[in-house]
Amino acid sequence: MTTPALLPLSGRRLPPLNLGASAFPHHRATLRLSEKFILLLILSAFITLCFGAFFFLPDSSKHKRFDLGLEDVLIPHVDTSKGGKNLGGFLIHGQGHDEHRHREEEERLRNKIRADHEKALEEAKEKLKKSRDEIQAEIQTEKNKVVQELKKKDSKPLPPVPLPNLIGINSGEPADPDIREKRNKVKEMMKHAWDNYRQYGWGHNELKPIARKGHSTNIFGSSQMGATIVDALDTLYIMGLHDEFREGQEWIDKNLDFSVNSEVSVFEVNIRFIGGLLAAYYLSGQEVFKIKAVQLAGKLLPAFNTPTGIPWAMVNLKSGVGRNWGWASAGSSILAEFGTLHMEFVHLSYLTGDPVYYNKVMHIRKLLQKMDRPNGLYPNYLNPRTGRWGQHHTSVGGLGDSFYEYLLKAWLMSDKTDTEARKMYDDAIEAIEKHLIRKSNGGLTFIGEWKNGHLERKMGHLTCFAGGMFALGADGSRDDKAGHYLQLGAEIAHTCHESYDRTALKLGPEAFKFDGGAEAVAVRQNEKYYILRPEVIETYWYMWRFTHDPKYRQWGWEATQAIEKYCRVSGGFSGVKDVYSSSPTYDDVQQSFFLAETLKYLYLLFSDDDLLPLDNWVFNTEAHPLPVLHLANTTLSGNPAYR
Repeated sequence: MTTPALLPLSGRRLPPLNLGASAFPHHRATLRLSEKFILLLILSAFITLCFGAFFFLPDSSKHKRFDLGLEDVLIPHVDTSKGGKNLGGFLIHGQGHDEHRHREEEERLRNKIRADHEKALEEAKEKLKKSRDEIQAEIQTEKNKVVQELKKKDSKPLPPVPLPNLIGINSGEPADPDIREKRNKVKEMMKHAWDNYRQYGWGHNELKPIARKGHSTNIFGSSQMGATIVDALDTLYIMGLHDEFREGQEWIDKNLDFSVNSEVSVFEVNIRFIGGLLAAYYLSGQEVFKIKAVQLAGKLLPAFNTPTGIPWAMVNLKSGVGRNWGWASAGSSILAEFGTLHMEFVHLSYLTGDPVYYNKVMHIRKLLQKMDRPNGLYPNYLNPRTGRWGQHHTSVGGLGDSFYEYLLKAWLMSDKTDTEARKMYDDAIEAIEKHLIRKSNGGLTFIGEWKNGHLERKMGHLTCFAGGMFALGADGSRDDKAGHYLQLGAEIAHTCHESYDRTALKLGPEAFKFDGGAEAVAVRQNEKYYILRPEVIETYWYMWRFTHDPKYRQWGWEATQAIEKYCRVSGGFSGVKDVYSSSPTYDDVQQSFFLAETLKYLYLLFSDDDLLPLDNWVFNTEAHPLPVLHLANTTLSGNPAYR
């Protein structure tokens, strides 16, 4: 990476170029013309066009094929004895009769044009009598009518669907007063982040806590879509911050509009918006969240209109036009993006009864199953036009990460009936263990990246989620290797804790190396930042749930204190640019995933296991909990596992 513009922006995700609206300011020349004059110009152009069409109507005596809907024009084959005239093998029937009909049609057309001109002139005169304010009011009224019609069209009632059995959505109070105090501290941090966003960035996608204003990046397009509101809803709910939850719900009901001319990341909008809305619906039962999720999903479907069915990375919500990131290998789509749709799309089909969403993600799976994989590994790039792999680069960090996570979670979410997904996960993890997982000279287990036939001994903060994934997938693994994968998860958790512990701030860098004398430390300046990422804390939480080893709560509390000390500012929370400096500078961004993931995982770490138990809930890659679809509740039909 060479510039902060290339930073991965959230959860398991990839670095879009940060060419937001500010990068390309729009300049408009302001013309001081009155609206009446502009209207007259338009009207005169229209009249000129119509009279031009009138005077250039074809002469029927010269062009026998002009017929305005007449059937008898050119008929092949001719018998000259029947009164016709043979012209090059075609017969022109009844010429005299046709010429008379042509003249009548032309006269009728002239009269219609004259009448239309007169009507248009009268309407224009009436308009010009009105004041500027009246004209603007009429325009606004017409626009409002169109918007209301579109809303009616998009708000079709969805079929009633029985909710899965929802367990553990408002519990988890720990008996230990010390743990309860830590949990309450995390809740206070959430309130600080939310209240400042509410005051300074409301409706914007994210917050600049030092400048105290809204912030956005190109993954959300050019519109204010309230990403932080949607992303934070379920965290607010499980923390019992119900007044704040209702504030967010009201904004979504009145302001969240997807009929905007804005190009967004399909992946980011899916995991943050659709995932967040679905989780808020399941937790609260409020229909508005389900309706909005389905509306947005419909806007993402055109991204799948490619020769292979592998979706584009970006889609314009209004036009449906899709494209890929310019920096991705030869116009490729990215494994972690098109491979991180399954959970949300299966739930969409479950809630709507419409198999289109399920079919889209199953098509991706089937295509991947047919493809050759070098060394059993999935490359990060796939061309959606040709169906061929791009550059042979494999990573369990950015570009690849959540693809593997969603294979495992598809199996878990299906109540462990989607054995096809489990097999794909097991096969992939075996290849990753063989080719990517190594021990450093100092005994730290790490996951490298496969690039051009060799292993790069570097691990990203994003990759640290894998410790939790290995623990989550331990039960049900092949050859009774549950203990092995739980131990592997613990080793990854330890390595990632070391990456935090070896910094001045006790916060982890974006990436760290295992070369020579450098172990679990960042070498490059542009890899030393911390942007409030959740992956290490996520792994601590999963390891705590499966082992109850108190060190994971201890490590989580260390991270909580470091975030509070070095990232908290009066206007919210900010990332820092160098975790090895004792007096770091801020990046002035409060990421939406800080509220969705980092603070949620910390709160769960200091809660009892009966809050969102893992037998009943599966978390998407943005930490939005979705219920397990037990077989009796499931209405999907494309996969035998769902029948």
